[in-house]
Amino acid sequence: MTARQEVSAWRPRVPGVTEVFHAHFTEYAYPMHVHDAWTLLIVDDGAVRYDLERHEHGTPHDTVTLLPPHVPHNGSPATPDGFRKRVVYLDSSRLGEELIGAAVDGPDLRDPVLRLRVGQLHSALARPGDELEAESRLTLVGERLHDHLRRGGGVPRALRDPGLARELRELLDARVVEGVSLEEAAGVLHAHPAHLVRAFSGAYGIAPHQYLMSRRVERSRRLLLDGVPPGEVAAAAGFYDQAHLTRHFRKLVGVTPGRYRPRSR
Repeated sequence: MTARQEVSAWRPRVPGVTEVFHAHFTEYAYPMHVHDAWTLLIVDDGAVRYDLERHEHGTPHDTVTLLPPHVPHNGSPATPDGFRKRVVYLDSSRLGEELIGAAVDGPDLRDPVLRLRVGQLHSALARPGDELEAESRLTLVGERLHDHLRRGGGVPRALRDPGLARELRELLDARVVEGVSLEEAAGVLHAHPAHLVRAFSGAYGIAPHQYLMSRRVERSRRLLLDGVPPGEVAAAAGFYDQAHLTRHFRKLVGVTPGRYRPRSR
């Protein structure tokens, strides 16, 4: 079998994320090395074996692996066809260095909810314009990781705060076009980002990023009915580009912006 190496890497506009790295390796083996950031890893195909602090570990398909910064580790394929992985590197603003010891003791986390959320995070990180969604999903991932490392078992916290939810909704309503990051909203409203997301979702049955996108789609519909071309509507409604508008418009309306205008007439 011919050795394969397929990689893609980028730095999204999401606070706390230093890099996203997707790779498919069939024979490549990492030597011992360290990172300055936390390595949050999921394997989609195959498996990886690695050594951390002189102990051997593996990454079954249903596992989330969290490797702490500054601790040497390696990595090599554990199956004949290699492995396909997705990695997000996080700085200390998401996970503090006081958690390194717990991560060394238990880097492989078998948690289906966490595994699903990390996959959803990667999907959002790959879509320019969906940074609020990525930031919201990362906040919930970080909260669950904290629970695991503090031996909480990843149990979600029930937080109800209708007043805070209303304040966040008002902030989103005021910033439909320009948008607001979760980090900025947390600073304005003096609340933890995870508290914001849970309070809003609990009060309205919809995540903050979904609410913002629905408001932008509604604005787009009005502009299209006014005869504004779709290419101009995207910027006027706060979307990253026309493809970003089309994806969310079709998801919520059922047709593309280009098809919506003639039908409306």
